[in-house]
Amino acid sequence: MLDRFKVPDEDKIYVPVDKITEVTQNILKASGVSEEGAKNSTSVLIGNDLRGVETHGVSNGLRLYVENYASGNYNSKPNIKIVRESATTANIDGDGGLGAEIGPIAMEMAIEKAEKYGMGAVVVSNTGHLAGCGYYPLQAVEKDMIGQAMTSGGAGLTVPTWGSEPILGTNPVAWAAPTKEMPPFLFDIATTQIASNKIGLARRTGAKLLPGWITDKNGDPILDEVEAPERHGRHGESNYHLLPFGGTRENGSHKGFGLGMVVEIMTNELSGMGPAPLLKHEGSDFFAAYSIDAFTDTNKFKEDMDELLKRIVESKPASGYERVVYAGFLESEEYLKRSEEGIPYHKEVIEWFENHCNEIGIDCELR
Repeated sequence: MLDRFKVPDEDKIYVPVDKITEVTQNILKASGVSEEGAKNSTSVLIGNDLRGVETHGVSNGLRLYVENYASGNYNSKPNIKIVRESATTANIDGDGGLGAEIGPIAMEMAIEKAEKYGMGAVVVSNTGHLAGCGYYPLQAVEKDMIGQAMTSGGAGLTVPTWGSEPILGTNPVAWAAPTKEMPPFLFDIATTQIASNKIGLARRTGAKLLPGWITDKNGDPILDEVEAPERHGRHGESNYHLLPFGGTRENGSHKGFGLGMVVEIMTNELSGMGPAPLLKHEGSDFFAAYSIDAFTDTNKFKEDMDELLKRIVESKPASGYERVVYAGFLESEEYLKRSEEGIPYHKEVIEWFENHCNEIGIDCELR
């Protein structure tokens, strides 16, 4: 994550992993979520925080989920159903449940199919926020498989190239592949210039947004550094919109929007949810697992991955940089560090935890 989005040292409060995990689970259960559902969602959120992906950890996610459970936008007791299934595929109706609760279940189903038939793919319709995509492919990596995840990422957030009206969500996508000794490869991106949750971090830390990240309310790219705008509305209810990855046509925004369209098709259309512009807060997701052994020798694959990744990290850095890394490398370093030292949260986040726990009458020993 860019330094501008990191919590300033003077605002950091380090919290042990076991403490933040327990309190987060208890808050979700107080919102009506089942024991298993709270455990799944917390694993995703804390897993993101451990890897340094704070945009999709408890700082932004948990309070959003609490609000949506309270308003009825999310179903705290979803009746998850398989509506269509084959040997290698499945379509799950999430019944309005939180994506982070259902996602681990769907990915595990894809893995089980891949174990039997070489490949497995599962779409999930009618769900809430997935809490990013990076957590789920790592489930497959643990089984020596390649993993993939996508989510429609909302709707009415991102303008198309040459367009002024927001059509798609942030539409993130992630892939992960196992290794033998090197940290796993994990490529996890939004298909926009900036993930919408990063704007929340920017507001909290006082960081400015760089030129070409967002548009004004008319859809014109803002080509100056600007303060982070207020919370994003949807379907034209906002004073800004997101730009596709690339920013402008000259810099390749058609590639970013095209990749966003791939995610849209593989989630909303393939699951039967329908086009993003017709949806409100609902979303849909795609998960896939690929058994390496169905294609080639797993051990050789992992050795080849190590060789490739070592070539990258041992390559000569460009002027002004200390080292070269690959997707997932820094996150693995951060995971080890935070597992030992605790997770650094902004003091405002801890204050929210304490105030909310006091309101609902549960313990909150985080300091």
